[in-house]
Amino acid sequence: MPDPRPSTLAQLALKYDVFFVDQFGVLRDDTGPYENAIASLSRLKSAGKTIVILSNSGRSGEYNSERLVKLGFAADSFDFFVTSGDVAYEILSGPSSPIARNARCLTISSGGDSNLADRLDLISTENASDAEVVIISGSEAERIPMDDYREMMRPAAERGVPCFCTNPDTHKLHEGAIAPGAGSIARIYEEMGGPVTWLGKPHPEIYEHALRLAGVTDHRHVVCIGDSIEHDILGAKTAGLDSVLVRTGILADASEEKLKRLFADVRATASYLIPEFSF
Repeated sequence: MPDPRPSTLAQLALKYDVFFVDQFGVLRDDTGPYENAIASLSRLKSAGKTIVILSNSGRSGEYNSERLVKLGFAADSFDFFVTSGDVAYEILSGPSSPIARNARCLTISSGGDSNLADRLDLISTENASDAEVVIISGSEAERIPMDDYREMMRPAAERGVPCFCTNPDTHKLHEGAIAPGAGSIARIYEEMGGPVTWLGKPHPEIYEHALRLAGVTDHRHVVCIGDSIEHDILGAKTAGLDSVLVRTGILADASEEKLKRLFADVRATASYLIPEFSF
């Protein structure tokens, strides 16, 4: 596989018309924006680009958009905010949804979020023994041991209760360190025999949703910027899109050797490499 080509945001703006930009690790960390991200996103939009913030967040795009604006990002510096939570709702609320209305739902999330279950008119339960569906949308692994999550979910997994992971990220940023993400919790559910449906990057539905919103007819005009090889870079390849790995976020301290190993492991290489989201 060819190595990613070093580039800059300014150079990418000369080649692409549509930008799919990851949120955490590219524009911000878990506490706030990266130094040049606010000005750079506005500048990119001022250059006439279509910008879709594409995030593996189990919460809605509306919620995430409002939170981004509160951090100082201009509301007019992006066109759409697409989350895996939105895509999950679109799929699970449709006529062919595999979830029965008023089913009892165990939600694994952060901050007590049960937004998707509420939107789907599910009945929330904290007991995996009587759950009829499991939603994994977030992680608090920085304070809850993974073995605790395992035991919490075991009764549902052993009964084969369907699980929907609406945030496939296996890692997340927390106070300058890396902690297990919702995707790591969902993998434990699978290990125990529970069936998991994955919704979000690198899976195709979120890209199809974003491409429709952006009105894209030619994939050659689109580039995806992210900090995760197994989610952003692999997802872009699967969707037939060019990609950029930014050296902030979860791989900020990774060596060149580790990057090469990760590219080989997922069989996907970024088209470009940039140090940060900055002109």
